[in-house]
Amino acid sequence: MPPTVTGDRCSWLAQSSDVQTFGKQGQSGKAGKIGSQGKNSDSLTLFLDGSPLKLDISGQKGVNGENGGNGSDGNCSGQPSNVTRNLQAAGGGNGGNGGNGGDGGNGGALTLYATNLDFLRQVTVNAAGGAGGFGGQGGQGGKGCRCSRPFWTIQTCSGRPGDANYSCTTREFSCQDGLDGATGNSGRNGRGGRLGQLTLIQIDRPLTADQPSATVPLSELKERGYILSKNSWETRTGAVSLFAPGSLIDDQYRILVDRSERSFILIWNAPQEFNRFANQRFTLTLDAQKEMRVTVPSELWIEGTTQKRNNVTEFVVYNAVFERDVTQLEAKGITGNGTDLRLFLEDKASQSNLIGTKFKVRYRVTRWQADDLQTSPRTDFVTRYEGDMPANLVRQDGNQFILDIGQLPLPVESLRSGTGVEIELLATRSFAGYSKEQKIVIRDTIKGSNILRR
Repeated sequence: MPPTVTGDRCSWLAQSSDVQTFGKQGQSGKAGKIGSQGKNSDSLTLFLDGSPLKLDISGQKGVNGENGGNGSDGNCSGQPSNVTRNLQAAGGGNGGNGGNGGDGGNGGALTLYATNLDFLRQVTVNAAGGAGGFGGQGGQGGKGCRCSRPFWTIQTCSGRPGDANYSCTTREFSCQDGLDGATGNSGRNGRGGRLGQLTLIQIDRPLTADQPSATVPLSELKERGYILSKNSWETRTGAVSLFAPGSLIDDQYRILVDRSERSFILIWNAPQEFNRFANQRFTLTLDAQKEMRVTVPSELWIEGTTQKRNNVTEFVVYNAVFERDVTQLEAKGITGNGTDLRLFLEDKASQSNLIGTKFKVRYRVTRWQADDLQTSPRTDFVTRYEGDMPANLVRQDGNQFILDIGQLPLPVESLRSGTGVEIELLATRSFAGYSKEQKIVIRDTIKGSNILRR
């Protein structure tokens, strides 16, 4: 503020930024403790017989939140006098916030077994949720300090009175009262607990949990069988009207409308020893139509049929093969030459009495001899035949196969003794609707005296 000059005197008002505080700020009040949640009611299961009952499964009330503490007043020491600064008195402390009220506990779940719905009319139930606790009140703010002297002036002179350079300056100062502390916020009221809900089961024995699917060892399926079950539920409204007047419960309830049970048993009529397969597992499932579905593990090939009698599914096994045993064909070499050139295979898993086998063959020749064929890969083979191996050129003796390669439509020179050959077989092994391929490659040199083609 610019000076005001009157004669040889100047008057000044001190700048507001030049402020000195006095006293001590009051402390804020502590926040109120949050109320704890009311206890949920325990669930209750009863079998009704028509006797009058009064049930209280209501949730507990939530605990009220505590009030916030009051802020303390400012500590007001005496206002300094004759200071050359503006003064600010200390303020009061803020009130603490009130604690939130605890939520109410939930009403208990009620499961009733009743073969007659009229039995429920004899039951008065209170499954109300507990009320929420009240929020605590906010604490009051403390009082701020007050100024005893709101304004004062200080005069400062320079020079000697009567001299030309003599002048005096008067400065005015102020004191600002301290602010009262703010009132704390009140806490939130707790939410009310949920109503308990009814589950109604119209049978006279305990309901077992449903099991619509299971993966079970064959040993158990053969010895004891297995039962799958599925409980079907509906959600309905009108629970309150089922009970005696004055009852309080969630109006929406669950009711069991159906329980399906289906049995499965394994009948082993296969010639294979059962113990080899006992630890394999079938997966049983009830589908949407409540029919039994069976999933056989991928590593097991089964020939069997399913028979259904009432609610019992019988799975009859006539033959069983491990998938790993299907592709155990091993080349045992070639013999002869010309039209008598034959290739021998052996089924190391001894399963060929069950498994059908078809062959495709690719016959290729090279000028290299057997030793060269085995020690380094050749790229100069020439294909002389590629196609199906006719069934009349394949003979089976137990687990041995003899392929009359020399009877294929091949050039005579491709069958001569000393010719390097590569015979690639693609065997398709089939059983009871299953199928898998095995590739077999034989590299060798045709041996023996040459026999002319007929």
